[in-house]
Amino acid sequence: QLQLVESGGGLVLPGGSLRLSCVASGLTVDGYSIGWFRQVPGKKREGISCISISDGKTQYADSVKGRFTISRDDAKNTVYLQMNSLKPEDTAVYYCAADPICVASPYEYDYWGQGTQVTVSS
Repeated sequence: QLQLVESGGGLVLPGGSLRLSCVASGLTVDGYSIGWFRQVPGKKREGISCISISDGKTQYADSVKGRFTISRDDAKNTVYLQMNSLKPEDTAVYYCAADPICVASPYEYDYWGQGTQVTVSS
């Protein structure tokens, strides 16, 4: 069974930066894509970025394009989400997830981490 663990969340001022990590264990993530999602209470889980492990191709939601960057370290089975120019509306629980291909819908993903809280506030 593939396990995913997110880390790196916390409290940051508007305009600040955080880097989230998603570490996979149990099975290799070869053949999967890793997506980042976020969710606040009462709202839909939103897909914000995805990376293909096989070829490194990336995707971003319009809401984060130009501010967030997804990357991977295959030797560590780790995917990162660098978040810059953070805004209060970025406040959410952030999750990583694995699926054979990058798709926007969270319903398509097979494996999920427990989430890490990001709070952007002055």
